Amino acid sequence: MSDPALDVVELVRRICDIPSVSGDERALADAVEAALSALPGLEVARDGDAVVARTTLGRSERVLLAGHLDTVPLTDPPNLPVRREQHPVDGDVLVGRGTCDMKGGVGVQLALARRVAAAGEDLTRDVTFVFYDHEEVEAARNGLGRLARNHPELLAADFAVLLEPSSAVVEGGCNGTLRAEVTTTGKAAHSARPWRGHNAIHDAAPVLARLAAYAPREVDVEGLVFREALNAVLVSGGIAGNVIPDRCTVTVNYRFAPSLDAAGAQAHVREVFDGFAVEVTDVAEGARPGLHLPAAADFVARTGTTPLPKYGWTDVARFSALGVPAVNYGPGDNATAHADDERCRTAEVEQCLEVLSGWLLDGAR
Repeated sequence: MSDPALDVVELVRRICDIPSVSGDERALADAVEAALSALPGLEVARDGDAVVARTTLGRSERVLLAGHLDTVPLTDPPNLPVRREQHPVDGDVLVGRGTCDMKGGVGVQLALARRVAAAGEDLTRDVTFVFYDHEEVEAARNGLGRLARNHPELLAADFAVLLEPSSAVVEGGCNGTLRAEVTTTGKAAHSARPWRGHNAIHDAAPVLARLAAYAPREVDVEGLVFREALNAVLVSGGIAGNVIPDRCTVTVNYRFAPSLDAAGAQAHVREVFDGFAVEVTDVAEGARPGLHLPAAADFVARTGTTPLPKYGWTDVARFSALGVPAVNYGPGDNATAHADDERCRTAEVEQCLEVLSGWLLDGAR
């Protein structure tokens, strides 16, 4: 990966061919660290399997580009090594695990690091590159979160770009996400004598009725319209086929616009399920777009795209919590992420590299 003759598409292919399912990122992190350490003018640091490289030129503005190294598990048989082929709709594509989510973006980062290192003292901005582990698993293990706890100074920046797949279109901010358990209780009895008990599953019918009748909100946040969603994602209850269940739990997921904070999202869910026992089990706040800020506006103009809202939750929210405005912008159609035929258009990989290069280097002295 340190071969400067590699074009960015071949670089992405080689990165993808190093398996890095969450928890097994070490080999790829080693390769990324070695490639960055070979470049002049970059200060390289590592925390576990997260690697950070940055210039230290003392410029008045610092921008940060981030991407995660891990993927979801491989298919059986494995969807590696990556294939390059012609897709009837998408044209020239790389097909295989990680091509979309999100090693296409990681390859762009590494190619950019080469160009930034070559520019050296001519750079008008300082640049930080962050490659982190454990994004595809529970939030407590997220490598970016670990960096924020252990080395927040490495994430200091005026603006950040997260190279999550966005079809090479800027996606501003992101929705927050909340999970809660709505529980009904009854009394256990033999199913042959149900009148001796009380069926908690039957009592969950109004919970489901409220969800079915719920009208999701569309909320304008700084000019982007975020669509919310509230859905049942799991129902559990009962212990045997001949026992009246004394407990039923409906797990709901609320995707809320970044106009709400965690407290506001929890209050809304409790209002929807007023009269029921509600326990919030997980909540992550979203991120406001921040596209009005000068660094963000300059970047959006460079892309030539009309920004869209990010309906899913991404790590831009972690940057927002650190006071760093951030956007999603990277190659790959998120609709193919995690799919058996996961793929990424090679044209988008090349496009993202050129757009980001222009943004970082056109103003070089």
